[in-house]
Amino acid sequence: MLLDGRTALITGAAQGIGLAIAETFVANGARVLIADLNRERLDEACQKLGDDTTVRGVLCDVVSPPEVDAAILAALDAFGSLDVMVNNAGITRDATMRKMTEEDFDQVVGVHLKGCWNGTRLAGSVMRERGSGSIINMSSLSGKVGMVGQTNYSAAKAGIVGLSKAAAKELAHHGVRVNAIQPGLIRTAMTEAMPQRAWDEKMAEIPMRRAGEPREVAGVALFLASDLSSYVTGTVQEVTGGRFM
Repeated sequence: MLLDGRTALITGAAQGIGLAIAETFVANGARVLIADLNRERLDEACQKLGDDTTVRGVLCDVVSPPEVDAAILAALDAFGSLDVMVNNAGITRDATMRKMTEEDFDQVVGVHLKGCWNGTRLAGSVMRERGSGSIINMSSLSGKVGMVGQTNYSAAKAGIVGLSKAAAKELAHHGVRVNAIQPGLIRTAMTEAMPQRAWDEKMAEIPMRRAGEPREVAGVALFLASDLSSYVTGTVQEVTGGRFM
């Protein structure tokens, strides 16, 4: 029970990797507030994870500081603390740079990078007053190497790395740790919907010769959220099967 008695707020956690992180945190004793924009999936996730003594859900657009602030206040009201913040919410609007619209670029950078900044800034202000906390920001392998058709996504995910390192330096002496995770090819509904040719090309780049599972990203998030990583801050943890090492 590595997170016994702790409260975590996870954005974009009604499905995929975010939901896997929520499941892992609950299994390790945490009380979890799930923030998402999809009401139906939010309700389903809360019912799956437990009762309202351990899991709550709240609608939240991470691009809006008041809504992120409201989600943090909801965690404090429901569970009395905020010990872990996972900035996981994200979208994709893939297209080559020649075809990508300005709106597609702005939306992706807004949700990923500004959303992450909102969560890091607002959670950090609460945690620094308590003298402890762990903030985990979801980057991507796309932010390390860049991917064709993802100038918006790659830019945002690379920005999250810089944001996390800068925030880690600002918050370290307050007892708050900030780290990033860079998943590679993870088996989710979104990745399994890609054309077989694209899937095969990505698989050929992975030394472990398989895609990752959401629970394997969740395990790294658990490490960063717990005292097992008490002397770890400002790092980028790759969960890629060795791809592009």
